[in-house]
Amino acid sequence: MVIGIPIMGSILMGSGSTSMIYGYVLGFDFMRCMGHSNVEVIHGAIFNKLPFLRYLIYTPTYHSLHHSDMGTNFCLFMPLFDAMWNTLNSNSWQLHNKITSNSGENGRVPDFVFLAHILDVMSAMHIAFVNRSFASISFSTRIFLLPFWPATLMILLMMWAWSKTFLLTFYNLRGRLYQTWVVPRFGFQYFLPFAADGINKKIEEAILKADRMGVKVISLAALNKNEALNGGGTLFVNKHPQLKVRVCHGNTLSAAVIVKEIPKDVKEVFLTGSTSKLGRAIALYLCRRHVRVLMLTSSTERFQKIQKEAPTDTQNYLVHVTKYQAAQNCKTWIAGKWITPWEQRWAPSGTHFHQFVVPPILASRRDCTYGDLAAMRLPEDVEGLGSCEYKLERGVVHACHAGGAVHQLEGWTHHEIGPIDVDRIDLVWEAALKHGFRPVFQP
Repeated sequence: MVIGIPIMGSILMGSGSTSMIYGYVLGFDFMRCMGHSNVEVIHGAIFNKLPFLRYLIYTPTYHSLHHSDMGTNFCLFMPLFDAMWNTLNSNSWQLHNKITSNSGENGRVPDFVFLAHILDVMSAMHIAFVNRSFASISFSTRIFLLPFWPATLMILLMMWAWSKTFLLTFYNLRGRLYQTWVVPRFGFQYFLPFAADGINKKIEEAILKADRMGVKVISLAALNKNEALNGGGTLFVNKHPQLKVRVCHGNTLSAAVIVKEIPKDVKEVFLTGSTSKLGRAIALYLCRRHVRVLMLTSSTERFQKIQKEAPTDTQNYLVHVTKYQAAQNCKTWIAGKWITPWEQRWAPSGTHFHQFVVPPILASRRDCTYGDLAAMRLPEDVEGLGSCEYKLERGVVHACHAGGAVHQLEGWTHHEIGPIDVDRIDLVWEAALKHGFRPVFQP
């Protein structure tokens, strides 16, 4: 009855239209769904600055009071109607302001935080408070997302300008709370020189917030620990030596996952991104196994620096190459740097591509196989995990995420930052298996 009053009124006055009816009904349905989503997207400060909006916009907090006080807040669209009929709960605005102003301060403190970032516009819609059913399955570009692309882009641009790091998902493991926070920045922004300071500021703020809250470990995702950006987290630890929260890049477990999935009988690999943090660790580990590593890099100086780190009797297993043609007889490629479809043509038929590059390379060769990014399956006793992490299936997380969780479970007190300690690769791998983490690949 209530929803029909504006529609009938406009029709009786001769100003009704089909678009008005559909727009009003769909708008009502959207507001009703938002009220049942249990996620506050409108900050109390907005209502304080524009008081009239609180009578037009219905929030989850507003609706929750109807369940605790059944005689109030009946409206499922605009609180204005409750105000007109004197059924408005007097605590509606105070409670909403308290919840949005003190978010995370009075609740349960997480033991571990994984600090992620936005990849692109499409994947930004793969989150539970946008589409819960879509977020519960592995991400892939879907046609139904295309109409929402322009609106999502505008929202993300506004987030770029005003948003702070926010809570995305959480789960429980052995009585401990694990959360994923998101830095509101696109993947491409991490490669813009003028954006570096702003991104580091957001990451630093998140680390300091976690420290104040009492978080034990915060793990940096993908580009948040970019070596050129902040030295794999070294910048923040050096700037704030008093940090109680342990900063962790998780790359030790990432390296372990990659080297452990390489079959024991492989004697030669081709490695791109070979002088990166992960590339260096993988090369040094494999040469100790007497695996010949073709390291693709244009820098002789960087190659020689890594080669000198290897034991004297294994240095000859590290081979400097500058062209993809050098790997035309090698069937094990490890992609740490983007490989174009044109460059992939040099791989022989039957090649398997392992990778740790973000975003993953395109699977352009039908006669080759492609591995996923380094990942691990969470222990079976994990609870409350309702969404997927990017293109991974439910219950699987990226290795750097798992690495931070293992750091917390083990109670390690050191920061895992800067270069990867090759001597710890096996140690971290065994610790992960001990706590119930399982490799996605079949070793």
